[in-house]
Formats: sequence, structure tokens, C-alpha cells
Amino acid sequence: MRKKTVAFFLAAAMVLSVITGCGGQTTGAPGSPAKEQSEAGMAERAEGETKDSVVVAMGPTSEPESGFDPAYGWGAGEHVHEPLIQSTLTVTKTDLSIDYDLATDMQVSEDGMTWTVTIRDDVKFTDGEPLTAEDVAYTYNTVKESSSVNDFTMLKEAAAVDEKTVEFRMERPYSIWPYTMAIVGIVPEHAYGPAYGEAPIGSGRYLLKQWDKGQQIILEANPDYYGEAPRMKKVTILFMDEDAAYAAAMAGQVDLAYTAASYAGQSIDGYELLSYETVDNRGINLPAAPASTDAEGNAVGNDFTSDVRVRRAINIGIDREEMIANVLNGYGTAAYSICDKMPWYNDEAEVSCDPEGASALLEEAGWTVGSDGIREKDGVRAELNILYSSGDSVRQALAADLQNQLTKLGIEASIEGVGWDTAYTRAQAEPLMWGWGAHTPMELYNIYHTLEDGSAEYSPYSNEKVDQYMDEALAATSLEASYELWKKAQWDGAGGITQEGDIPWIWLCNIDHLYWANENLHVAEQKLHPHGHGWSIVNNVDQWYWE
Repeated sequence: MRKKTVAFFLAAAMVLSVITGCGGQTTGAPGSPAKEQSEAGMAERAEGETKDSVVVAMGPTSEPESGFDPAYGWGAGEHVHEPLIQSTLTVTKTDLSIDYDLATDMQVSEDGMTWTVTIRDDVKFTDGEPLTAEDVAYTYNTVKESSSVNDFTMLKEAAAVDEKTVEFRMERPYSIWPYTMAIVGIVPEHAYGPAYGEAPIGSGRYLLKQWDKGQQIILEANPDYYGEAPRMKKVTILFMDEDAAYAAAMAGQVDLAYTAASYAGQSIDGYELLSYETVDNRGINLPAAPASTDAEGNAVGNDFTSDVRVRRAINIGIDREEMIANVLNGYGTAAYSICDKMPWYNDEAEVSCDPEGASALLEEAGWTVGSDGIREKDGVRAELNILYSSGDSVRQALAADLQNQLTKLGIEASIEGVGWDTAYTRAQAEPLMWGWGAHTPMELYNIYHTLEDGSAEYSPYSNEKVDQYMDEALAATSLEASYELWKKAQWDGAGGITQEGDIPWIWLCNIDHLYWANENLHVAEQKLHPHGHGWSIVNNVDQWYWE
């Protein structure tokens, strides 16, 4: 208890030092203008006079290491969101359908090889220069060449046809291109360079006013924004760990702070706990090929999980609701696929917990219960070693709960924390506790589609029919048509990746994203959050307001 108390007060001290500027890069000594300005700002907030600003606490990993440059991951990757500083051609609505931002119209050719997008003519960058189709084409060509996060191999080139029209010429049909356009912020060709990420110029709802690395960023409303003016004129985002974020809320120094289920039983005067559903899922791969080694001598495949009956047994033998209650304090939803609740989700993936059915499948596969309760077959014990990323307490707890549940099925499981430097390689032969979830069907493709070496990327698996449906989905002439094909890749009535199909991955839960919020702060309706407990919450911060 003493260690926790000390840690809490140290965290509180750190929060105050960040907000008041002690030790920061932009503040001065006591009595300096910067110090006085900060203290004055805090006093004003305490008196309740400021009603158009908000302070948000996010985790330290939410701070973009490479700055606010779309070419280097800003707005993409693990923390997918619509960039606040730059504008995008499209946006996703709360039901994850596509709407327009900069775009006013888009058309795709019959062969799916050319997307033609018309843009607004009333948009300016924050330096006063107009945003044209040349800037759009430049952005996409730059991102294609430079991006280390997103895959742009489907794009051959972008070309400005005139000031308002840009063509995206594809290497291959890509029906879900509108989802890519929703996360690529447009940069100015005339003002782009190596240092752009440090001081970005955009045309979005906000401009970057200040960035104290390792501590905070301050966003201010763009006075020349072409859309509806933001209600929140100033957004301060602090980067801190969970203890510090909780201390900040306790001290009343933040208006909204991310938190974890382990804090959900607490209460903070003047704050309420907000919970948002997500597709931030956790699950394990079950290698679907027999054990072997690759050219480098690494283990690939698993003799136990290569039997589809074993994989099916594990899928229906798990009590997901029990796991959510035990590990997440009830703040989560059962997961059955990589795309639960999405427009392309096939609800045939859903199963009920059926330990008796699981036992029957294992018996059918020849795995009978031994004297110690662990199943055996031909003198071999039913064993699994479940990997999880070291330092991730939630994944560790989920792995431990899974271990206990598998023991009840007669499967002896061990758990092991590993670093990501070895996790990907070891997952080719052992289950790993993964985290996925994105606002695009490409998540399905990236996990299940066969690569040139004849197997999926993250775990041994291959199914030509599943590949065919996903290839056809990408080649579809409309998003709506592609949805049905993505669903068929999951289950077409005869085969797929769900329970009655190959089931090479077991999905466990979608983790709710939790936040402590000032009870007078109205947070706008949220979309289903993707993987990453970070920037998604502020996608629509411009629409927040104080009661």
C-alpha cells in the first residue's frame, strides 16, 4: 500500500509540473511571463470561466514519435484516427460508412483501376495558400514513397487533372480505397520538407500551437477552417501513464483522462466514468499447419493445433463473458472475429460457450483425459505455451485466464512474456495474445490472406477460397458489393474462417476504452474505437462542449 501511495503522489507531482510548466521546455523561472501565464490559465479554469477549452490525458505511446506528418504514421497505424491538423478527402461516420471532407465527389472506373476525386475550391492552408489537387497528388505520391506504416502498394500514382480534380491510378483494383482516403491528411507541396512533422501546416480543424516533447501538445482552432467552426477553441493533450492520468483527474487538472478497467471500481468527485465500445480486440492465433522448420531453422506450425477439431474445441470451450468479468471488470464485449460490429462482419462467426461440445470434439480427435486431468494421445500430452507481450498487464491477465480455462478442457497451458523482437517469429509455432482492430476490411486480408510463400503472414494458414473472396472483394465495383464478399470470406455456407470452417484464430474480447470525464463536459457521440487507446477519442473534439 505504501508503494502505491508514494507512486500516486509522485504521479500527481509530475502532472502539476507538466501543467504548470515546471521543468518543461517552454516555461521560465518563478515570476517569468510563461510561468505567470500558466498559473493564470489554471486560475481561470478553476473559476469556471473558460468554456471553450479542454485538457485531455493520453498514454505516452500516443505521442507521435515522428511528429505530425502523414507520411510517417500520423493518423494511421496502431492509433488510426482522422488527423486534426490536416484535412482528409473522406471521413467515416459513426456507423463507419463513408462521407466527404475535402472531396465533393468520387468516381471509380468500371475496371476499378482509376479513382477520380473532385475537391472543394474554398480551402486554404493555415499559411494562406490555397489547397489544390496538386497538393493532394503530391501528398499521396509522397506517402506512397515514404510511408513506413501504411501499405500503398496498390497505388501506382496520383495525378492532378486540374485544380479541383485528382486521379488515383491503381496498380490493382482496390474497392476500399475510400477508407484509406479517410486517414491520409493533405500536406502543402510548397511548405513540405524534412522538418514538416515538427511544425505542420494543414487545413484542418486545428493548428499545432505548441509541442513540448514528452509532455504535451496544444492545439488551437483554425480560424480559417472551411467547415463548421470548432466549439472547443483550445485542446491541450498531456502524455502520461495511467497512474499519472488518474492523479491528474483526482487533482482536477484534466477534463478527460484515459484509464484502465483496474481503476473502474474507483470514484472521483466531479467526474464520471465513460465507456466506449471498440474493435480493439484480443485473441490468439492457433497455427493451422503441422510442425516443421523454415529455411532459417525457426519452428513453424504446431502438431496439436493443426487439427481443426482442436481449434474448434478451444473456440467453443472458452467462456468469453467470464474472461471479461475476471480481467476487464465487465468493460468489454465478446469477440468472435477481427471485425465485430463492422459493416463487413459476418455474424456466423458468433458461437456459444459449450464445454461439453468442446470435450466431444477433443475426444473425437483422439485426445482422452489422463489420470491427472490432462488429455493425451499416443503418449503425447495436450500442451500449449501461450505467449504475451512483456509489460502488457492486460494481455498477461487474459493469457492467465485462458490458461485456467484450457486446463478445465484438459489442455495443459503455460504462459510466457516475450518481447516483440521475437514474438512474431515464435507465433509461427505458438499461440500469441494479439491486439488488432481497424476501420478497414484490410485487417481481415492482412491476417488471413496467403502470401507468396504459401502461408498467411502472422500464423501458418492458407485457404484458396478465402483468398479468392478477399481478392474479389478488393476488385468489386463498389464498397457495398465488397462487403458481401468480405462476409463470404468469413463463411460462405460451406467454408471459411469461422467455427464450422478453418478457425485459425480464436478471438476473445473487445476491450472497452474507458475515460474519466468531468461531469460537466459533453463528449460527442463516438465511433466504434479501433485498436489503440489513444487519439480516437478526440476525433470529434471540435464538437465537444461544456454543459
